[in-house]
Amino acid sequence: MSTIEKVLEEVLVEEAVGLNNEIVLFNDDVNTFDHVIETLIRVCNHTAEQAEQCAILVHYKGKCTVKTGSLDELKPQCTQLLDAGLSAEIV
Repeated sequence: MSTIEKVLEEVLVEEAVGLNNEIVLFNDDVNTFDHVIETLIRVCNHTAEQAEQCAILVHYKGKCTVKTGSLDELKPQCTQLLDAGLSAEIV
């Protein structure tokens, strides 16, 4: 493998690793399904169907990954979810 190929491979691996962050949304007894769905549509750019499926999973499983991406992309979205009263964290 040439030096250029090694460098390109390292860049691709670093980019892939950088996208392994997730926002996990947790269940609570406070927020309504409608509020969770509307917030996921607004903050995470979910479709109505995606947001509804995530809300159902959170309700029955206790948590659900609602967004994956780079840490820089996810931080402001997670903050917006928290500001909306939802329980979320980046893992």
